[in-house]
Amino acid sequence: MLRRLLTVLAAICTVVGLAVLLPTAQAGAAPACVAAWNSSSVYTGGMTASYNGRNWYAKWWTQNERPGSADVWRDEGACGGGGTTPPPTPSGFVVSEAQFNQMFPSRNPFYTYAGLTAALSAYPGFATTGSDTVKKQEAAAFLANVHHETGGLVHVVEQNTANYPHYCDATQPYGCPAGQAAYYGRGPIQLSWNFNYKAAGDALGINLLNDPYRVEREPAVAWKTGLWYWNTQNGPGTMTAHNAMVNGAGFGETIRSINGALECNGGNPAQVQSRVTKYQQFTQILGVPTGSNLYC
Repeated sequence: MLRRLLTVLAAICTVVGLAVLLPTAQAGAAPACVAAWNSSSVYTGGMTASYNGRNWYAKWWTQNERPGSADVWRDEGACGGGGTTPPPTPSGFVVSEAQFNQMFPSRNPFYTYAGLTAALSAYPGFATTGSDTVKKQEAAAFLANVHHETGGLVHVVEQNTANYPHYCDATQPYGCPAGQAAYYGRGPIQLSWNFNYKAAGDALGINLLNDPYRVEREPAVAWKTGLWYWNTQNGPGTMTAHNAMVNGAGFGETIRSINGALECNGGNPAQVQSRVTKYQQFTQILGVPTGSNLYC
């Protein structure tokens, strides 16, 4: 009724040359995001948490049940300025610590989130190139391959110790100064062979040829070796895994760059499927599509 009276008044005032400002509907700005959900926290009924750009309300006691995945959480709507994109993480990485923990619930404590984010400065183009979707797709692709290589970030070193003496190419001019059996697989992409330790160390400014054990002692060094391979090495493929993701070649090409000689073109479809399945899960956690060309 009040609105109708104001409208009539506006019409009258228009005739006599007066102006009346009617109240306008305000755009519904989304509320601020409450504290981010933490997989290790206990929430009781009535407590709230934010996750993936939305606020959530706990109906009853819960722990480790991700908002949106269980009926215990009630969706309170978008937060943080009206968008569905969550605010940037403190580290600047497109994967939050809560999402990282969700991806690797059984990880070895050696593989810390802090170690990963500390390593990012070595390759500033990683997960920062292209659209927000591409950035998250690259992060998901890297972490999916890492998950496969390490059994979910469980293994820091190669488990088959019988292989250890076979990773020394003594024909290299620098040889194997750390010992015949020192260059076994370590880290998130299981760096192996003396020539790879030499190349990675040179690129990162770390003397890994003489002290390859740093990759299993220091989380940030371990993550840097994984990022070194991802960003600079074609492996059996025709491009780096980084270029595969930012240039639209697709997740399948990252598999080819990492282990394509053994897995692609029908070599081991079960291994390929393992990587693809994890990538699909991780892109879902990050809220982005997988893109095309998933297989190699």
